[in-house]
Order: sequence, then structure tokens, then C-alpha cells
Amino acid sequence: MRLTEKYIAQLAEYVKKNLKKGYTKESLKWALINQGHSKLEVEKAMAKVEKDLAAEAPLLRTKPEIKVEIVEPKDAVLKKKSFWKRLFGL
Repeated sequence: MRLTEKYIAQLAEYVKKNLKKGYTKESLKWALINQGHSKLEVEKAMAKVEKDLAAEAPLLRTKPEIKVEIVEPKDAVLKKKSFWKRLFGL
């Protein structure tokens, strides 16, 4: 049983290293499966990687502040066309 855990840990380290290089999880998963690794062991390694990366992620203690500002032009003059000009396109 210890050999399998060590094997999964090695796969997980491989995945972490290649995620840092910019590869996606899906591409790494299918690359390992196509190289002959067991699908179940690859999925266990992926779960371990996600768990490890979640533990390393920093916790955000502050909530983001959303500010809304409405900007209207100062010199804007709205001209409203009469019904007849809108109707005939004048």
C-alpha cells in the first residue's frame, strides 16, 4: 500500500511541476493516461494536487470594494426631434 501512495505522490509532483510551466490539468491528465499510467491513480494524483494547491493559496481577508461613478457630460444638450421629423426622417 505504501508503494502506491509513493507512486501517486510522484505523479502529483510531476503534475505540480508542469502546472507551473503552464500546462493545463486536462492535458497533463490525458498525457499521463496515454503514457500508460492507470486512470484511477492519475485521478488520485490530480485530487492530491488540487488539495495541495488549495492549502498553499493565500486567504483573502478583505472584501473587495466596488465603486460606481456615473459620469455625465457637463455641456450636453439633448435635442428632441418632433414626432413628424422622426416619422419622416428629417
